[in-house]
Amino acid sequence: MENMFRLMGSEDFSDRQRCIWVNGPVIVGSGPSGLATAACLREEGVPFVVLERAECIASLWQKRTYDRLKLHLPKKVCQLPKMPFPENYPDYPTKRQFIDYLESYATRFDISPRFNECVQSARYEKTSGLWRIKTVKSSPSPSSAVSGSEMEYICRWLVVATGENAERVVPEIDGLTTEFDGEVIHSCEYKSGDKYRGKSVLVVGCRNSGMEVSLDLANHSANPSMVVRSSVHVLPREILGKLTFEISMILMKWLPLWLVDKILLILAWLVLGNLTKYGLKRPKMGPMELKVLTGKTPVLDIGAMEKIKSGQVDIVPGIKRFSRSHVELVDGQILDLDAVVLATGYRSNVPSWLQENDLFSKNGFPKSPFPNAWKGKSGLYAAGFTRKGLAGASADAISIAQDIGNVWREETKRRKMRTRVGHRRCISVA
Repeated sequence: MENMFRLMGSEDFSDRQRCIWVNGPVIVGSGPSGLATAACLREEGVPFVVLERAECIASLWQKRTYDRLKLHLPKKVCQLPKMPFPENYPDYPTKRQFIDYLESYATRFDISPRFNECVQSARYEKTSGLWRIKTVKSSPSPSSAVSGSEMEYICRWLVVATGENAERVVPEIDGLTTEFDGEVIHSCEYKSGDKYRGKSVLVVGCRNSGMEVSLDLANHSANPSMVVRSSVHVLPREILGKLTFEISMILMKWLPLWLVDKILLILAWLVLGNLTKYGLKRPKMGPMELKVLTGKTPVLDIGAMEKIKSGQVDIVPGIKRFSRSHVELVDGQILDLDAVVLATGYRSNVPSWLQENDLFSKNGFPKSPFPNAWKGKSGLYAAGFTRKGLAGASADAISIAQDIGNVWREETKRRKMRTRVGHRRCISVA
């Protein structure tokens, strides 16, 4: 990787700041989106540098996911460009299998991120037509000599691949941090329900993470209650032996969206029954229409509904406030609690470091909808912000690499032409 850029300062890490020219794009983030973009650039023959704030690739998967996690969609729509999943993998690969796949992917395409490089700012300089990306070196060892050292990368292209889930969302709830004595964690810190056996746990959130954490707690003989404040679509993962995702994709090829939603909801009712009596109300908008317009994915049931119906997982309404060992709900119920798991999701962190207001909005997502969200102005690109999962990230990566690759090849051709012309002139003069 070192031969892909030219150092414009001292190689000695004792210098507090170095300036590096990158002969190609800088990719911020080494999750699936960043890896996919890097692999596609490699195939285009374009050099690159990948910056990663953690000490490993795909840190969200490696460090902030629970043990029982599996891909929610079939592997064939989750594979990254130019490398399918191994044939012996199940339809829904486990967390460990997906991490192994990503590590093999990085090895195959010779992707070596610069780890522990936390981007502080990135700005475009109009006078030079270049991006300037400032980073601070973080280190797992605080005593490391390079910890805290600053770096500036200069490049023509910047690919933002930090993803939709860069930072956890922690809501402010009355009494949660000031009065409640029990354990409070975000779902990114949750690993297994084993330590919660026999304990009362409140799971705040009812999307896929909330459902899976509640299921895992019930499987480990805990007493989970799940907060459901708003409506949610729950679909069975399989219908009549067919994957629900595949059924919806087939229907959407031939039928209007509203009719696809009608069919899916009828099938879901036949499999799961009426969920309203368990405290789960469906949105007025259908599951596929909601996904297309807002990016909110329906919850795919992998066993949580059975636990809810049997009473092993209680559904409760919104929270009013916490006290030392209790939670008061908006309907007046008071529950004794040992712990709280906040399955309250994640957000983009792009606004905190990217100094730009054309491509990204204040919420950290591109202003333009899919499929036009991947390209901005002045050599700025976004990978993995489509709200369409790994398939969307792969589509972004291919488009970005082709766009940069076309410019790269054209400029390489021009350089060769200039070299030939200069060589002929030298011969003529001689």
